[in-house]
Amino acid sequence: MKKFGVVILAVMVAAAFIVTVTTDSHAQKKKIEKFAVDKRAEQWKDKKWTTSDKKIRWRMSDPWGGLNFHDISIHFADSVRAASGGRLDIKVFPTGAIVPAMEIFDATAKGTLDCFHSWPGYWKGKNEAFVAFASVPFGLDNEGYNIWYYERGGKEMLDELYGRYGLVPFFCANVGQELGLHSNKRATKMADFQGMKIRTPGWYMDILTLLGASVTPLPGSEIYLALERGIIDACEFSSPAANYPQGFHEITKYVIEPGVHQPSCQFDVVINKKKWDELPEDLKAIVEICATETQLWANAWQENLNIEAIKRMGEKVEFVMMEDEAIIEFAKTSYKYLEDLKAKDPDVKKVLDSQEDFKKAFAPWREMRSRLAPYPYEMYIQGKMMQ
Repeated sequence: MKKFGVVILAVMVAAAFIVTVTTDSHAQKKKIEKFAVDKRAEQWKDKKWTTSDKKIRWRMSDPWGGLNFHDISIHFADSVRAASGGRLDIKVFPTGAIVPAMEIFDATAKGTLDCFHSWPGYWKGKNEAFVAFASVPFGLDNEGYNIWYYERGGKEMLDELYGRYGLVPFFCANVGQELGLHSNKRATKMADFQGMKIRTPGWYMDILTLLGASVTPLPGSEIYLALERGIIDACEFSSPAANYPQGFHEITKYVIEPGVHQPSCQFDVVINKKKWDELPEDLKAIVEICATETQLWANAWQENLNIEAIKRMGEKVEFVMMEDEAIIEFAKTSYKYLEDLKAKDPDVKKVLDSQEDFKKAFAPWREMRSRLAPYPYEMYIQGKMMQ
């Protein structure tokens, strides 16, 4: 009997060994497939880098005047100078020192400037599609612009569009969602906007007109006086940190939220193609990397400034939220306007369709993660779970 038990035990051990070997065999056969490819790693895999000894000086300008967005131009130029060890030195000239603000595009294309920093929507008169790379009503937020530009073909589209004018662009700062309307009229329902005199430019101007408002695209420098004199009832301008120094909150009663016209505000740095082509390969890489670094930094910098800006504004104005029905009506009108625009302009259609395809592809993941908005603990446990 004892001998029989030993035999049984030996059989059990052998069976366990077979199962283990079989399991290990299956484990060895199971391969983890490579799920992703870094496009740049593929491009640079066999690239032989050398450090150029040329010293190059560029002249750069922007349209920002006294706005803190000028600091973004400085930040980018400083990053390039540091990363290149001073081999590429970009001198940033104040707005208007070389050419007027709205002439920097042509001046760079002609070579009067070597590069400029701006908001692409300013070049609407060149091609309507530039606006889609700047901000779209109910369009991409900061995260969306980053994913779409770097990973979903947005960069190639922007390169092609600016390339028609002899220019080379890079995304270079997103400053987040813009503030809504500084207003002397409280407006939360759709009917409240009827006949309202509002300052705004671009596509939002047309959309507000369709909704019954009376709209004018006043230059930024004229907004304060127009509000003070009652020429306009309300204005939109930029992010809280950019609006605060303008003092609009001192002469208005309300800020109407959210900023449906600009879910985020995207800037770029744009370089004369001839100057770009003359750059050594290592300096080209440095410029592109520094533009990406500025894209990341500027958003963090601006959103942090917004914390204090809305706190100070709140001492003077009341922040009011549009009702859901009004926001949805804005969305419907914006959609129809953009669809009509796409029907007339193939460049606009190409870019907006690409952005919409991205939004649809990203929607399931956005929805799955949406109940984990990073509100403070006290707000979250009281049900503030969605952003």
